[in-house]
Amino acid sequence: MKTDKNTIIGFVLLGILFFVYFWYTNKTQSAYLAEQKRIEDSVARLNAAKAKLLDTVAVKYDSLRRDSSVRVAAAGDFSTAAIGTESTVVMENELISVVLSNKGGQVKQVSLKKYASHKDSQQVQLFAAAGEKLGYTINTSNTSTASSADLYFAASNVVKNADGSQQVSFSLNGSNGQSLEHRFILKPNSYNLDWDVVVKGSDKLLTQGNLNMRWNAQPLQHEKYIEYERQMTNICFSEDNDFDYISMKTEHKFEKTGQWIGVVQQFFNTTLIAKNGFGNGDIKWERRTDSTNVLGNVEANFQIKVSSAAATIPFQFFFGPNDYSILKKQAAGMDKIVNLGRDMYAFVRPINKYIIMPVFDFFAGFVTSYGWVIALLTLFIRLVTSPLTYSSYLSGAKMKALRPELDELKKKFGDDQQGFAMEQMKLFREAGVNPLGGCIPALLQIPIFFALYSFFNSAIDLRGQSFWWADDLSQYDVIARLPFSIPMGFGDHISLFTLTAVITSFLISIYNMSMTPTQDNPALKYMPYIFPFILLFIFNRLPSALTWYYTVSNVMTLALQFVIQNYIINHDKIVAQLQANKKKPKVKSKWQERYDQMMESQKKLQDMKEKNKKK
Repeated sequence: MKTDKNTIIGFVLLGILFFVYFWYTNKTQSAYLAEQKRIEDSVARLNAAKAKLLDTVAVKYDSLRRDSSVRVAAAGDFSTAAIGTESTVVMENELISVVLSNKGGQVKQVSLKKYASHKDSQQVQLFAAAGEKLGYTINTSNTSTASSADLYFAASNVVKNADGSQQVSFSLNGSNGQSLEHRFILKPNSYNLDWDVVVKGSDKLLTQGNLNMRWNAQPLQHEKYIEYERQMTNICFSEDNDFDYISMKTEHKFEKTGQWIGVVQQFFNTTLIAKNGFGNGDIKWERRTDSTNVLGNVEANFQIKVSSAAATIPFQFFFGPNDYSILKKQAAGMDKIVNLGRDMYAFVRPINKYIIMPVFDFFAGFVTSYGWVIALLTLFIRLVTSPLTYSSYLSGAKMKALRPELDELKKKFGDDQQGFAMEQMKLFREAGVNPLGGCIPALLQIPIFFALYSFFNSAIDLRGQSFWWADDLSQYDVIARLPFSIPMGFGDHISLFTLTAVITSFLISIYNMSMTPTQDNPALKYMPYIFPFILLFIFNRLPSALTWYYTVSNVMTLALQFVIQNYIINHDKIVAQLQANKKKPKVKSKWQERYDQMMESQKKLQDMKEKNKKK
C-alpha cells in the first residue's frame, strides 16, 4: 500500500514536472517564434523599402533617360546641345550686373547696382524669376523642332573692346553646318544690353523664314506693399511707333509693326527692343493675387521675318529705372512708360512735363529733404493760382454780402423754387455777382490733383525718401495697423498724412459753408462735409507724397482765406459797390434774354400744373 502511495506521488510529481516542462518549452518556443516573426517582418519591410527605393530611383532614372532621349531626339542635328551642365558668364558696368547662362544663351539675371529692393534690402533684380525664359523655335531636323531656350550653347570668354564695352558670344553648331550665335554687348554707364541673334542656314532652321520669339516673364516684388505694386504694374509697348499699354485687360494682338515690349513695374522695367521691328504677335497678361512675391505672368509672342540664309537680327534690352530723363534717350516712346497722364487724364501730361517736373527738379537741386521740396512745389502752385484764388474769395465775399437779401427772397417765395431761382438770378445780375465765381479754385484743383497723382506715383526720386513719420514718400505711411481690412479701398492700416489731409479739408468745408448762403436741399447742405469723409477712403492707400501735398495745400488755403478775408477784402466797400451796381442801368445779353424767357416759360408751366392740382 505504501508502495502504491509512493508510486502515485511519483507519478503526480512527474506529471507536474512534465506540465511545467511543456509549459516552459511552449512559452519559450512561442517567444522564439514571435522574435523570428518580428525579425522576418523587419527584414521584409527593409527589403520592401529597398525595393521601393530602387524602384523610385529606377523610375527616376528611366524618366531622366526617357527625357534625355526625347530631348536628344528633339535636338536633331544639334543633339550635342540637348544635354549639358548649366554655367554662367557675368558682365557688369557701373550701373548693372548681367548674369548670362549657356542654357539658351540667354539672360539669367540682372542686378541694378544703384537701387535696393524694399523686400530684402538687396540689389533690385530683374529677369530673375524661375519662370523667366526667352527663346525661339528652330527646326533641328526634317521632323523635329526645339526651343533655343532649352539647348546648351558654348560660351566664349568675355572680351573688352577698345570703347570700354564688353562682349560675349554663345554659339550652337549643328552637324549639317547650320549654326546659331547669341552675341551680347554691354557698354559703360548704360542700362542697355545689345543682343544680336546670328543665324546661318535660316532657310532650314526657321519655318517660312520666321523667327518666332517667345518671352515668358514674371516680374518680382521690389516695393514695400505688394498689393499696390501689383496695381501699378502693367505692360507697355510700341506698335506702329505709337505708345500703348495694357493694365486691366489681359491680352493684346499686334496688327501693325511693333517696336518694343516692356514689362513695367512701379519704378523699374524690363524692355525688349526689336531694332528692325517685328510683325505678328500677341501679349497675354495676368496680374497675380496669390501670396508669392510674383507680380504677374507675361507671355509675349512675336515674329520677325528673316529674308536671307545668313542673317543678323538685332535686339536690345533695357534693364533699369522708370526715370523720365533716362527713358527719353531710349527707343521712341519709352519715355511714356513713366505715367505722367494717360487716356482720359492725358491732358495733365503737359502740366507734369512742362511745369511740375521742372519746378520739382529745380527745388530738389538745392533742398535735400524731398518732403520740403513738395512743400515748396505746393507753395509755387498756390502762388501761380493766387489771382484766381483771390477772384474766388472776392466772389464769396459778395455772396456773403447778399445773404440777407437772399434770405428775404426765400421767405417771400417759400416753396416756389422756380420763382425764387428767377429772382435770385435777377439779384445776382443787378449786383454784378457771378454765383459760379467761387467754383474756379475747386475746378482748377482737378487737373492739378490728377497731374500730381500721376507724378507722385511714378517719381522714382521719391522712392525710399523719408520725411517725418513717413519712411517712404512713394508709398503710403502707416501709423497703425488694423486687425481687419476695411473695404472700399481703405485697407488694414491708418495713414497719418491721410488724416491730416482729411481734417484740413473738413476745416475748409466748414469755413466755406459759413461764407455761402444756406441751402434748403439736404444733399447740397451736407455735401461739403461728406467730401472729406470720401477722401479718407481715396487717400489712405495713396503715396504719402500726395497726401502731404494735399495737407500743405489745405493749410495754405486756410491761411490765404484768413488773410484775404480779414486784411485784403474790404467788406463795407463790397456792400457799397453792390448797391451802386444795382442802380446802374442793365443791358441784357442775348443769352440772358433767352435764359429769362426759358425761366418765364417754366414758371408759367409750373403755375398751370399747380392750378390743375387745386381743381
